[in-house]
Amino acid sequence: MLWIALFLMQDAGSQAERVRAAMESSLQHQRESIKKQEAAVRATPAGFRVAASSASIVWPAPITATCDPVPQPELTQMIGETARKVGIDGGLVREVARQESGFRPCAVSPKGAQGLMQLMPATQAQFAVENPFDARQSLEAGSKLLKQLLDRYNGDLTLALSAYNAGAGCVDRSGGVPDIPETKNYVLNILSHAAAFESPELQSFADYVPFAPALAFGSNQAAGEGGCQAPAGHQ
Repeated sequence: MLWIALFLMQDAGSQAERVRAAMESSLQHQRESIKKQEAAVRATPAGFRVAASSASIVWPAPITATCDPVPQPELTQMIGETARKVGIDGGLVREVARQESGFRPCAVSPKGAQGLMQLMPATQAQFAVENPFDARQSLEAGSKLLKQLLDRYNGDLTLALSAYNAGAGCVDRSGGVPDIPETKNYVLNILSHAAAFESPELQSFADYVPFAPALAFGSNQAAGEGGCQAPAGHQ
């Protein structure tokens, strides 16, 4: 019995060594990946340019990177200046930026949305964004898109936010907030902060949150036949 116990102890020890070796290899791979991501983020902004049309652009592959959020005093100033320039509620811009990127200007989604306001390449081209990782450029383009969507849906914030997340075509086909869990959560998370918006008209949308099941969510019955499958480009 003693030799069996010794064998099992040796076998357990060898297994532990193999596990440690495998973990170390995985950790080393992660370290190398992080270094490459950081280098890519540092290198991209300076030379990144957008042509007038995105049809012929070869966009860089999406990357995942971590960086510090924009400091609050700087962020508050930029949002205030941008909101006045574009003519949109600064509180709304702040909450969209919070939801989209956590105020991290280097954020990149798996679907390729980039920067503080998570702009897709087509949106970057539309608003002539030269550097999607520049916080001020991202805020301005994202604010212009939000205003454009609010105008399109006659001030209906639920539809404008749905379109920002899933695309205006998806909202139009659904006839309301698309029946996509991510989009529904996105809209409700932002509406839950609507009381902090500057505009009384937009603040009123906070009243929708307790009655979320009664919101006019689209049925999305046309999914697969021109309907909505998933958000167009956000996380």
